Amino acid sequence: MPPMPDTLQTNRPDLPPEIGRRRTFAIISHPDAGKTTLTEKFLLYGGAIQMAGQVRAKGEARRTRSDFMAMEKDRGISVSASAMSFDFTRGDDAYRFNLVDTPGHSDFSEDTYRTLTAVDAAIMVIDGAKGVESQTQKLFEVCRLRDLPILTFCNKMDRESRDTFEIIDEIQENLAIDVTPASWPIGRGRDFVGCYDLLHDRLELMDRADRNKVAETVAIAGLDDPRLAEHVPAELLDTLREELEMARELLPAFDRDAFLEGSLTPIWFGSAINSFGVQELMAGIAEYGPPPQPQRAEPRQVAPEEGKVAGFVFKVQANMDPKHRDRVAFVRLASGHFERGMKLTHVRSKKQMAISNPVLFLAADRELAEEGWAGDIIGIPNHGQLRIGDALTEGEALKFTGIPSFAPELLQSVRAGDPMKAKHLDKALDQFAEEGAAKVFKPAIGSGHIVGVVGALQFEVLASRIELEYGLPVRFEPSQFTSARWVHGPDAAVDKMIEKNKQHIAHDNDGDPVFLTRLQWDIDRIERDYPDVRLSATKEMMVG
Repeated sequence: MPPMPDTLQTNRPDLPPEIGRRRTFAIISHPDAGKTTLTEKFLLYGGAIQMAGQVRAKGEARRTRSDFMAMEKDRGISVSASAMSFDFTRGDDAYRFNLVDTPGHSDFSEDTYRTLTAVDAAIMVIDGAKGVESQTQKLFEVCRLRDLPILTFCNKMDRESRDTFEIIDEIQENLAIDVTPASWPIGRGRDFVGCYDLLHDRLELMDRADRNKVAETVAIAGLDDPRLAEHVPAELLDTLREELEMARELLPAFDRDAFLEGSLTPIWFGSAINSFGVQELMAGIAEYGPPPQPQRAEPRQVAPEEGKVAGFVFKVQANMDPKHRDRVAFVRLASGHFERGMKLTHVRSKKQMAISNPVLFLAADRELAEEGWAGDIIGIPNHGQLRIGDALTEGEALKFTGIPSFAPELLQSVRAGDPMKAKHLDKALDQFAEEGAAKVFKPAIGSGHIVGVVGALQFEVLASRIELEYGLPVRFEPSQFTSARWVHGPDAAVDKMIEKNKQHIAHDNDGDPVFLTRLQWDIDRIERDYPDVRLSATKEMMVG
């Protein structure tokens, strides 16, 4: 694999202006930290919706824009990553934000891992009362593996929250990353009045009366400016000055290079539900975040400024619009200037595809994409030709690397409520396997399928979607198997192992052999008896 640059490419005068103004990022958090509310406020300030919780178009007025699946609305959790594009203007500069929302629920972590291959930075949302939670830590580790720059937003400061230094210490210790305050909270809970913007020496005041109103910004000449006393109660002002003096002594100053290398995270404090701190965070992404970065591929990495278009599928979502029963492949454009109607080579099949109806997303809303640049995420409606990991290029045989597939942690067999509709079930399971919603294994002996997922909630989602989208009630039942491993090695050794262990063998939807296990002893036995065979818990979806 060609080496990646040691540091991110940031000040790039050679980038075409359209590419240089793009910021492609994901939001990661533990469930309930406020990620969905933050996403909604981003769309509000990007002009994509008119008021938070209410969309421009007809339909349910109080529907959050990024949670478009019925089950997400019912449960109030995000179970499917969706992409949204909108503009954000700062001064004279207009940025194009490509925001990829990710599932906060740990049962859907694999979708998040794949999503993080398609972005150049991440926003980590933490709850001011709870600090760093388990899912935040897991997602952060994936960001670290990819050296993604991380901006942190400490949410819910208008509720009872922990001491500011305590929150920062916890992030530094649990995540082993330096933290620099971009803003500093003034008061907490009921006494929270706003923040001091350390990067621009400004006072930001919160409006509690109107949650959709932009907060007031007061330009001041540093912490000794007498005008501070006009806006901040005396006891809070004394505390602010003390804490900032300590913070400047104890915490590192903002260093953009360290941020871009992933070793330092700037932290903003705010309240997404009160629209406070959100614009400052957005300004931070625009001002300091990286433009589109080179993407890993074989035989070479792909630079955003290259003239020819190349991109890769990182997600497939079926039936986003049940009326059309369609399937949309989310494609991260890695290079070039894409125009609607272009013919691109589907590298895996070596066939050309005319991309005539590409779409841009505002969550469940979509509009025709007339063009796209490196960094953008476009949706390509298709009938199953495009899979996760697929490359689309102007002819070059590239394979984008690093898109992971993980062994499932839970396995169950599945049966159609109506045995006469078994073929409909086959079709539904194929669809879910291709979009990455589950692993589907066909045992070498016997009939039926075994479905593997990372978390138990996924079985509920699958059953719900199969019934909703195919009119087919299904039952998931316990399986004798507890885990699955992909089988690798020389053909002769693999064939010999498969022949002797047929009761453990299945094939995934790509036709690759999988060893189903009941106990760790099964894995140990294969490793002992077949030293040339390797059992792997991951499969890189590098299908070209």
